[in-house]
Amino acid sequence: MNKIVLVLFLSVCTFLNAQKFEGLANTPPMGWNSWNTFATDINEDLVKGIADKFVELGLKDAGYEYIVLDDGWMTKERDPNGNLVADPEKFPSGMKALVDYVHSKGLKFGLYNCAGNKTCAGYPGSRGHQYQDARLYASWGVDFLKYDWCDTSELNAQESYFTMRDALYKAGRPVLFSICEWGDNKPWEWAKDVGHMWRITGDIINCWDCEVGHGSWSSSGIWKIIEMRKNEKTRQVAGPGHWNDYDMMEVGNGMTAAEDRSHFAMWSILNSPLMMGNDVRSMSKETLNTLTNSEVIDVNKDGLGIPGFRFSNEDNIEIWVKPMENEGWAIAFINKNDTVAQIDFDWGKHPIGDDVSQQFMQVENNTFTIRDLFGHKNIGTTKKSLKASIGVHDVLMITLSKK
Repeated sequence: MNKIVLVLFLSVCTFLNAQKFEGLANTPPMGWNSWNTFATDINEDLVKGIADKFVELGLKDAGYEYIVLDDGWMTKERDPNGNLVADPEKFPSGMKALVDYVHSKGLKFGLYNCAGNKTCAGYPGSRGHQYQDARLYASWGVDFLKYDWCDTSELNAQESYFTMRDALYKAGRPVLFSICEWGDNKPWEWAKDVGHMWRITGDIINCWDCEVGHGSWSSSGIWKIIEMRKNEKTRQVAGPGHWNDYDMMEVGNGMTAAEDRSHFAMWSILNSPLMMGNDVRSMSKETLNTLTNSEVIDVNKDGLGIPGFRFSNEDNIEIWVKPMENEGWAIAFINKNDTVAQIDFDWGKHPIGDDVSQQFMQVENNTFTIRDLFGHKNIGTTKKSLKASIGVHDVLMITLSKK
């Protein structure tokens, strides 16, 4: 076997043996990320405080488990051996001690880096150091890696994420791999065997339906994020272990309580990871109630694992539908109007079905009990039309279960 053939053979073997860690993210991951509220203004006291509140406020019991430090946790340069260094002013006890603290609370810890030379905030990226960085994360006990896509020049996205996946696997510690290249390279077409979640849009911002420019890129409000990929074949490829990521949530970051409810309902019905982006240490009781609504979270965690889809949009009231286990359904009626809206939904005139799951409601042959998930009460059956008043930018989120 000549040298060229041997190299090709070894490359093919490496590719075939490469894999991500299985058994992670069987349902969409839940946790908290520092970026939306704190950007690079992060430190170990913040992380410890967040971890404490996870336990104290019942967030851990609600299913939130990952605490993820985003960009800005390291020094501006690697050490003489090429290793990343946790900023000693922000993290005087060191990253290993901080990870151990989070683990002591029964939680998991995540970090951020980037496929390019520099991260989006100008810190050292992983280009050329993937295996070295993966070993470092493993030595610290890191459980989650968010991997961004800044300063990548002519890098190929698929190959770059393949490389980091392989590096994490080689390091030997199971790590949930979060792909963050903003959907520019259609990760839903190739990332199923690479990462456990992949961003399908650009960055989110805390508004209902706005777009905020930042020069060469922009941030989008909740509804613009939802609209970005509605015509793409993203829902067909999502499922246990591989999820579409609509970005960290802005619940509790300045929108109205109604908009927060709609935001949370939509992330749940779309099977997006539920990663909080607010300061959980000071959030209101209303925000906490939204984020810990177990009935809405159960929609996100449904074992069928099929994201919802837009069923209709009439009079600026959007109806989103998600097939559920045991022939059930979750439905969100979103009022996008700036005035209160009335609905009168005749089940017999609106046949609901889903080609992906091959599930069809057939109300002529079945009766379903209707459960209001934010009202925490049953509100009738499909034998009668559903009538309700929905506030401005608010949601009526229901589940249907066969009687």
